[in-house]
This record gives sequence, C-alpha cells and structure tokens, in this order.
Amino acid sequence: MRSIIYSTNGDPSVLQLVEREIPEPGPGEVRVKLAFSGVNPTDWKTRRGGGPSGAMPFPEVVPNLDGAGVIDAVGPTAEDASSTTFAVGDRVWVFLAAHESPLGTAQEFTVQPVARVVPLPDAASFELGASLGVPAMTAHRALTVAQDGPTRLSPGALDGRTVLVQGGAGAVGNAAIQLARWAGATVVTTISSDEKAQLATAAGAHHVVNYREGDTAAAIREVAPQGVDLVVEVAIAQNLELDQAVLAPRGTVVSYANNGGDQVTLDIRPHMGLNTRLQFMLLYTVGDAALQAAAEDVTAAIEAGALDVGRDHGLPLTVFPLADTAGAHAAVEDDTVGKVLIDVSA
Repeated sequence: MRSIIYSTNGDPSVLQLVEREIPEPGPGEVRVKLAFSGVNPTDWKTRRGGGPSGAMPFPEVVPNLDGAGVIDAVGPTAEDASSTTFAVGDRVWVFLAAHESPLGTAQEFTVQPVARVVPLPDAASFELGASLGVPAMTAHRALTVAQDGPTRLSPGALDGRTVLVQGGAGAVGNAAIQLARWAGATVVTTISSDEKAQLATAAGAHHVVNYREGDTAAAIREVAPQGVDLVVEVAIAQNLELDQAVLAPRGTVVSYANNGGDQVTLDIRPHMGLNTRLQFMLLYTVGDAALQAAAEDVTAAIEAGALDVGRDHGLPLTVFPLADTAGAHAAVEDDTVGKVLIDVSA
C-alpha cells in the first residue's frame, strides 16, 4: 500500500511516499480502507516536534489524526464501548488515529482500535467524515462544559442560551456554530473579513461581528444585551478582556487553542463578580467518556442534516492527492481558510 511517513521531525519535506505492507487488525481492531484523510494543525505541529516530549514518538510515523473510509477487515472481538459491532463494508469516520500510535490516516489502509472508529451515516460524504475528528469533537466538548449547560448536545439542549464563537471561519469555529445552532443556541461569532463573514453566516451564525471594525464588545452587547453564556475561544491571550466584557453572570470561557500567545493576564475581581468559569481543554486528554459522547452526538447531528462541510456550509475544502501530503501540511501551516483534505483513493 502507499503510505506517507516521516522518520525525523522537520518541515513538510520530511514527508515521504513509500510502499508498506498492508497491516492486519488484531483483537479489538478494524482495518479501514481510507478515502480521505483530514489535516489538522496538530498534525504539522507533531511532525515538527511539538509533541509532549519534543522527540519522535516512534521510529517511523504515518501522520494525520482524522480520516474516513470503509472497513475492509475486522479483528477478533471488534466491538466498541457502546457495543457497536463493525463489519466489512461499513462506512466509518476515524479520529485520533495517530495519537499514541504510528499509524495515522495518510495512507491507503489504517488499523485502529474500535474505540476510535465511528459509523458514518449513509447520507454523509467521506469528505465530511474526514473533516470531523479533531474539529467537531473539540467543538462538542467546548459546548458541553459550561457550569449551567448541558453535558450532551441534541435539539433543544442549548435553548435560551447565547454562544459566542471566536473565529467562526475556522474548522473548530465552523463546527461549533453548526452544533450550537442545531442544539438551539443563539450564535454570535467574530471574524476578520467580509469573506469570512460570509462563511460564518453560511455555517448558521445568527450574528456576525468583524472585530477589526468598531467596538467589538458594544456590537456583541447590542445583539446579546444580557451577555453571552458561553464563549468558544481560539485566542484567549488576545480575547479574554473582550470575553469578560460580554460575558453573562456564571458564563464560561472555553479555551481550546493558544493562537495569539501562550500567556494571559486577567483582572480577578471582575471575573469573581461574574462567577466566570475559565475552562481549558485539549481533546487528547478529555477522557474516553467525553470522546464517546462527542462521537455519538456529532453523528446524530450529521443524521439530522445539521452538520456538513463545503463552501455552502461555511467550510471550503482544499484537496490534495496523497503524493502531495507535504503540500497539504504546508497549506494548513499557512492558515488556508477552510478544511484541508487528502484524497487517499485518487
């Protein structure tokens, strides 16, 4: 099979196209013939040596955490925590494939434990399946950790609540907008250009605010005079002062990324008055129960037609062939707007 591998950390040039033996699934595993692989910022950061140890976790690594395809082999007792039994021919999406494993999704076949494999509804494209994983599950977690909020998402779960999505044109922001709207929230989002405003609106945001024009806090307060209940935050170092200015009492700020800086300074007293909850999160350490809940709710949103990708849904797709995985990684490093995918089957 064709595989993309790297055996040393570095820039995209360390990625190589090689031939490898097709792996066999062991107990509790399935093999997926991949159609598409999704590229996330974590993938290139890990490739550059940004993992916990700063070193290669394995002598050889196939990158990319997310993907979608069809099961073509099932190991013994291949059953997941929710008692889903997989069979050859099942359409699936895969998440955290390269987390604590050398076998990511930038190859024609990948073997994964059943806990990392989720049934993909028939109406969903493989492009959508490969775009879920990190973005959609991160968004789900961010929407379900508020002090007074739900722990699961479904229609009506966020009724009466206002959610602010900082950076609504990104992959996580896009998923957060779609999932929050499906769950009944009023969704406000910030963007930096007219083009990104169009994307956030296509995703379903009720109100879009360009943070480069005028008083952002006043604009948000105009549409949410009682304040926002939950902030899905991509750049807390830059935005915490704004978040505090628009937050409702007992509101929650969920920081899932460190865009714009690694340190943040805050005024304690105003946050005490608001009973602010500052929630930091990283998908890789949320625990199996949270991952399973996210997988189930994200799939339910897909089945309801509430979550999709493509420009019409606010997330343009940029697709590379497997042989140009280096180009795909470079595109994500360069902050290409939308979602970058690799067509593994081409």
